[in-house]
Amino acid sequence: MQLRQAGRADAGALADLINQAFRVERFYSVNERITVEEVEEHLAKGEFHVLEDEDALAGCVYVELRGERSYVGLLSIDPSRQHGGLGSRLLAVAEDRARGEGCAHMDMLIVNLRKELPPYYGRRGYVETGTAPFPETTPTTVPCHFICMSKALK
Repeated sequence: MQLRQAGRADAGALADLINQAFRVERFYSVNERITVEEVEEHLAKGEFHVLEDEDALAGCVYVELRGERSYVGLLSIDPSRQHGGLGSRLLAVAEDRARGEGCAHMDMLIVNLRKELPPYYGRRGYVETGTAPFPETTPTTVPCHFICMSKALK
């Protein structure tokens, strides 16, 4: 499995992978998780790191460096490859990248309806730091909000 930083040419494959991985959220989300255009917007602000083999992308993670703080999101693993440690590996890549740039903290937002996520990230050193509103422009079938989580990198 090869690790590399994604480029603009990967935008379509990244959108496909992320949407497959986030299908589990269709119980509350009306739309796909991300469009190709939104992937390109993310690439203009931050970077995606991908794991791939000769067949396809196996996983990705988004990292945005923001001075002393950094943001991680869109951790996505091909559903057929989940539960094999790829998510933990990509999360470590994101944290190492931010740490290498001098970031002291890694922040993330997770949807409160995904009850399995706080324990998953908690086992990896993240703690809940508060909540944030869900974007009003994103239609949902039930009310929801974000849980803010953070991890000290130093």
